[in-house]
Amino acid sequence: MATTIVMNGAAVAADWPGRYHHVDQVLDRPGPRTDPSFQAGDEVKDFLRDKCKILVIGAGGLGCEILANLALSGFKDIHVIDMDTIDISNLNRQFLFRPKNVGKPKATVAAEFIMARVPGVKVTPYYGKIQDKDEDYYMQFKLVICGLDSVEARRWINATLVNMVDPENPESLKPLIDGGTEGFKGQARVILPTISSCYECSLDMLNKPTAFPICTIANTPRLPEHCIEWASVLEWPRVHGDKKMDTDDPEHIGWLYKTALARGKEFNIEGVTYSLTQGVVKNIIPAIASTNAIIAASCCNEAFKIATSSAAYLNNYFMLIGTDSVYSFTFEHEKRPECPVCGGEAVDITISKDLTVDKLIETLIERQDIQIKKPSLSSGPKHLYFQAPPQLEEATRPNLEKPVSELVADGGEITVTATTLPFSLSLRIHYS
Repeated sequence: MATTIVMNGAAVAADWPGRYHHVDQVLDRPGPRTDPSFQAGDEVKDFLRDKCKILVIGAGGLGCEILANLALSGFKDIHVIDMDTIDISNLNRQFLFRPKNVGKPKATVAAEFIMARVPGVKVTPYYGKIQDKDEDYYMQFKLVICGLDSVEARRWINATLVNMVDPENPESLKPLIDGGTEGFKGQARVILPTISSCYECSLDMLNKPTAFPICTIANTPRLPEHCIEWASVLEWPRVHGDKKMDTDDPEHIGWLYKTALARGKEFNIEGVTYSLTQGVVKNIIPAIASTNAIIAASCCNEAFKIATSSAAYLNNYFMLIGTDSVYSFTFEHEKRPECPVCGGEAVDITISKDLTVDKLIETLIERQDIQIKKPSLSSGPKHLYFQAPPQLEEATRPNLEKPVSELVADGGEITVTATTLPFSLSLRIHYS
């Protein structure tokens, strides 16, 4: 007999018979595209509902859709990570939240909502950053789904899952399903770490990042964005030292806004606003609820197929373009042998003998296949330029104006690192 509970004045069956009737129709018998390893019936149902622990990273626009879809598809052991709190601007598309939840952690509220609405499903939240967790934490999951709005966070979890793979232990390979949206466009992809193309392999498909030369923001700002970048890149570390900026902290954003506003007045630059400051430092992208729903459905469909072997999963990239009409297509994105995460080969780069270290850094920021926001450079034991700590940055700053050829021989290698990424990139330098 089903238990009845009351939510928002409506009776809801806590464990109604046939809750997963439509799902069971897929799992009760093999189909024409079923994997040979598919075990129809109770075995696959028990695995899906009792043994398939799954991690959702992000509880925003995509994450809310993903969590609901997973719970209603039969996944009963779900974990969710999100570092944000709920803002009133989230409520138009992040349907697990209500006005009373504003200011509370997204992960916690989302978990409570799903468990109340779909009894029997356990959702374990973590309010914090993915970087807070070690490899042992990620090793416990069968699948990972990303619904992130940050390229750097995607690169971090991608590299972490690739580094975890042990050829002697098949359980160490954790499929990563990544979803992303930008307005009416979206993508979903399946990444099998070390086997298929990884996230890093496809950086050149992303929109070109907005980056400003250091010399411009330091000496000759012309745009309000230059003032904001100056405040965040140069003035913050000068004033706050090693204290890390938190772009989700209103006090930090407020400090950047006031500092950038003063900089704008000094150079007669108008247009520095609080919202623009947020947009520049957080790289805010508009979100459309319908796009989120389609991409989340695609991600959960792939998770269901991988978990149950009930159908062939995506190989390996799905794109949605809804700007003029609704158009979608799939293709296989190939691995890059020079990918710093899953390839390992050095990237050959040809530059002029007169190119300075400063200009090389600008090139690395702007290159589609590299996109390292604040790179530090070394060649063997030699520090070419380091972004941090402040003492090392000050000691290596004179190198910015020197030609690279003065510091690195033809055919020599430069190691590129960033504090936000758990890997390094090797550049093999050639001079023209």
